[in-house]
Amino acid sequence: MTQKQLSASLDFLKGKGFMNPEIGIVLGSGLGRMADEIEDAKIAHYHNIPFFPLATVEFHSGKLVYGTLEGKKVVVMQGRFHLYEGYAFTEVTYPIRVMHGLGVQKLLISNAAGAVNLGFKKGEMMLLEDHINLQGGSPLAFKNVTEFGERFVDMSAPYDAGLREGLLRISSEKGITLRSGVYAAVTGPQLETRAEYRMLKTLGADAVGMSTVPEVIVANQLNLPVAALSVLTDECDPDHLAPVNVAEIIKIANETEPHMVTLFRGLIASL
Repeated sequence: MTQKQLSASLDFLKGKGFMNPEIGIVLGSGLGRMADEIEDAKIAHYHNIPFFPLATVEFHSGKLVYGTLEGKKVVVMQGRFHLYEGYAFTEVTYPIRVMHGLGVQKLLISNAAGAVNLGFKKGEMMLLEDHINLQGGSPLAFKNVTEFGERFVDMSAPYDAGLREGLLRISSEKGITLRSGVYAAVTGPQLETRAEYRMLKTLGADAVGMSTVPEVIVANQLNLPVAALSVLTDECDPDHLAPVNVAEIIKIANETEPHMVTLFRGLIASL
């Protein structure tokens, strides 16, 4: 990754009218419909943006959407990238650098995750208060990283307290259940074994997924305040573990998505 590549991506998007967005949003698996609510939308398909990766997961769209939401200029990733697709950490997080380069000042991230904490139920949401990186690498581990920010990034408080407080307040006002907890990021794409779920619980994880943490690390390098929500799509009980049903996971994500949209829209309106 080079500054020249980043400049080419930014020049293309600015030429499309992607000017001075305030808020960036990353939409996770089964959670792409929020992009349809953007007013005066301008769309850039990933395959047209210079040096942008391509989404290869069938339930992920592949486009960047710019427009107005709750009176604010936003840019939304409808479809994200994962290590399990064969991408490098720098590719997975490249869109965060692009959004920051466009002018984004706050970042909101969503994902679909499994509930390791058995007090949490599928169909609920969890606000990330911390995370455990089990993906075996870092998006900051490349030779010319200092061209893009500090190499040694503090992660003592990776999730912005003000954004988290705003989402908790809105969930209380709207009567939406919003748990708080620790998200463990694994590489995937295989789901976890019984022993792995027990390990995750021992480590202190409340939910597990295959995304988000690389983007959050880069956001912290860029001093970009970030908040993240997990839609809990299954319950990971090692003593009563049923075979995975991806169709059901996506169905639950779709059903819970309106609550996520309510929280994000409420937060955006308050900023």
